[in-house]
Amino acid sequence: MQEPIITDISNFIFVSEQPEKADAIFLPGGSHPQQPEYAAELYHKGLAKWLIPSGGISVKRDKWPGVRSKADIYNKNYHSDCEFFTDVLVKNGVPIDVIIEENKSGHTRDNAFLSRKAVDKKGIEIKTAIIVCKAFHARRCLMLYQMAFPDVKIKVCPVHCYNITKDNWYQTEEGIDRVLGELARCGNQFVGDVKEYLL
Repeated sequence: MQEPIITDISNFIFVSEQPEKADAIFLPGGSHPQQPEYAAELYHKGLAKWLIPSGGISVKRDKWPGVRSKADIYNKNYHSDCEFFTDVLVKNGVPIDVIIEENKSGHTRDNAFLSRKAVDKKGIEIKTAIIVCKAFHARRCLMLYQMAFPDVKIKVCPVHCYNITKDNWYQTEEGIDRVLGELARCGNQFVGDVKEYLL
């Protein structure tokens, strides 16, 4: 039996919903192909018109870290999360003209607000959206994309890029570090002035 605090953290961090037809799919950055592969699958099912990959280089690094899995398939010399995700989408049959790229962001808050700028620049209206992100990243993504797109109904449909799930995260040091790190960042990235993104 889990301790109540573990259950509370699990329920807060691991947001997961069934995909429904939406205007767009948001893809906050990463270096695993599972996110854009799943987004491509949803696109081919007719669940979204636009795909919005986001991400430059992480603020923690000075270069793109490289492909974390399936590097034999996705083997270009990528320079950003967005470039990598776009290539995965295209290789999985998504037309380039439905992809709206955002390649400057360095963290999740940037992913959300700079994606908003990219959408506004394109002049498209989004009323409903899906976020495809890592499972333990779900709450922070939802929180920040809701801040950037306050009038959009958003569902989170996560993927498991690591063996860190709602049911096992507290059983390993890596899982505990990842999930408690997310818990802290939900607070850290909630504060701040959003006006910088609107200029």
